[in-house]
Amino acid sequence: MDIRVLKYFLTVVREENITKASEILHITQPTLSRQLAKLEEDLGVQLFIRGKKGISLTDEGVLFRRRASEIVELADKAEKELTENEQLVNGEISVGTGECEAVGEMLKLFASFKEKYPNVYLDIYTGNADHIKRCIDNGLVDLGILIEPVEIEKYDFIRLNVAEEWVVLMRCDSPLAEKEYITIDDLSKYPLIFPKRQSTRNEIESWFRNSAQKPKIAAYSNLSTNAAVLVEQGLGYALIIKGSLPFLDHLKVTYRSLYPQRKTTCVLAWKKHQPFSQTVTKFINHIQCNLCMDNDEI
Repeated sequence: MDIRVLKYFLTVVREENITKASEILHITQPTLSRQLAKLEEDLGVQLFIRGKKGISLTDEGVLFRRRASEIVELADKAEKELTENEQLVNGEISVGTGECEAVGEMLKLFASFKEKYPNVYLDIYTGNADHIKRCIDNGLVDLGILIEPVEIEKYDFIRLNVAEEWVVLMRCDSPLAEKEYITIDDLSKYPLIFPKRQSTRNEIESWFRNSAQKPKIAAYSNLSTNAAVLVEQGLGYALIIKGSLPFLDHLKVTYRSLYPQRKTTCVLAWKKHQPFSQTVTKFINHIQCNLCMDNDEI
């Protein structure tokens, strides 16, 4: 499949108009239309619904847009890696991460790496651990910060020196905001917003085993920032990682620690047997050396 044609397709999807897309791509409208028709013929499906006011995607087109975006992104990434100067450490290091305190530790390590190699730059993608794992598997990011629990068998990884604490996020005027800390029994009385990841949900639900009531689930959210919006709107209390709090609006929401405390850890992971650019390989070595030195000092 021609990457150039995929880029044509994505430009048309973005502009929702073949004429505008052809101007951006610097090709004629008939040429672009023929390329799109040939793409549909090759795939054996209709991708577009063509109307007087523009074009929209069929269900098949929506699915193909997602895959085409991943393919183009991966091709661009491969091109960047192959064009790096073999004698210099430069170019991109892509990292997928959730909203957590471990991001700060990784950024400190990147800052010290960049002092040695000023021509490197960081590309950050944010998502939950399941999304980040898919990006690692598909080669869309080099490294991923994954909040445990997570299945890690098919990855090489480094456990980061950060203990992530679970806390309860709430509106500032919520009844539980008057408490110094929150117990599981306290939470069982109110609607809750759980993380969307199934493995994390299973772990949190296990905290309620000895409670008189099962948790009342009001919503699920894949990121703490989205959970905060639900909290602001009064949908319930959210269980989130404390390290995500710097991203939130403290004029609208506050938090309390759980009692007893609940903590987890993070790993920096990458795909086993994956060939990396010289830049990414040196960055992994840099992290390993620095974390080993920190552990020796403890």
